[in-house]
Amino acid sequence: MQYRTLGRSGLKVSTIAMGTFSFGGVGGFAKVASQGVDEARRLVDFCIDKGVNLFDTANMYSLGRSEEILGEALGAKRNDVLISSKARMRIGEGPNDEGVSRYHLIRECERSLKRLQRDHIDIYFMHEWDGTTPIDEMLSALDTLRQQGKIRYIGCSNYSGWHIMKALGIADMKNLPRFITQQIHYTLEAREAEYELLPISVDQGLGVMVWSPLAAGLLSGAFGRNKAPSDSRQAAGWTEPPIRDTERLWAITDVLEEIAAKRGVSVAQVSLAWTLSRPAISTLVVGGLSEAQFADNIAAVDLQLDDEDLQKLNHVSRPPYIYPYWHQHNFAADRFSPADRALHDAYVDLGAI
Repeated sequence: MQYRTLGRSGLKVSTIAMGTFSFGGVGGFAKVASQGVDEARRLVDFCIDKGVNLFDTANMYSLGRSEEILGEALGAKRNDVLISSKARMRIGEGPNDEGVSRYHLIRECERSLKRLQRDHIDIYFMHEWDGTTPIDEMLSALDTLRQQGKIRYIGCSNYSGWHIMKALGIADMKNLPRFITQQIHYTLEAREAEYELLPISVDQGLGVMVWSPLAAGLLSGAFGRNKAPSDSRQAAGWTEPPIRDTERLWAITDVLEEIAAKRGVSVAQVSLAWTLSRPAISTLVVGGLSEAQFADNIAAVDLQLDDEDLQKLNHVSRPPYIYPYWHQHNFAADRFSPADRALHDAYVDLGAI
């Protein structure tokens, strides 16, 4: 296993983190899996033995059952690893059962701690943007939790670029806690994060945790132009992430399969290795139903793609060069910062546009 520093913090995280989205199987989460304590314990122990030190969950995964199972599965090891959890999503029918108000965040953090059987959460994510709660109220509540020792670091998930910069600006202005990381969806199929989110991470020192780095299995090698497992979550009606261009997806999987065959590795390893090669990436949150799946994903840490492989993957998957970026390519390339290059390096082969 390899470990990377999470943003500008001093925290070291394994480059592969274990996701617990499949623990519990309550409600709609049953479309993914419904792993119980015994199965979860076996997989958790396997990941720990392989060097994984970060386990990711959320209060809304199976309505809290995921946190409960993770706490039980870790047992005496629960304080020897890092745990990230989240709040913001709706978890009840009441008017205050969602959002990032002071009321909701403090209540949900305390509930999560009880389920996890722990006195603190290492990384506490704001799971989604809340445009109705003042940011300083959110950050003040998180500061209270931090001073009480209930959380160590904070992060955001599924924010847009301006949401992140607004929150960071208010944090700096009012001396409130700053996000050290963001958790985002980012894959060869979904590279929109390169427009703003990766450059912001480079510029502002945010570590990037990637959720669903295999696009819910679509980039795992199990799917292709003429193949799709009948027992997949997609077959059960799961629609995330949305695929807007199926032909582009299959073109990407064609190249992944070509490189995997050449290297003698799995398609999943090639896909994960590409993501790990990208700017600001700290860790990939992967899930799995078996030790074999986790072993294969963890092996991606040691796979180094060469320039030819990276170029093929970039060309088949890079997003449109939208405005103002094509204009910057034409007139500002000689003054790009490292943050700018997190986007623009994917287009250096292009001439004037």
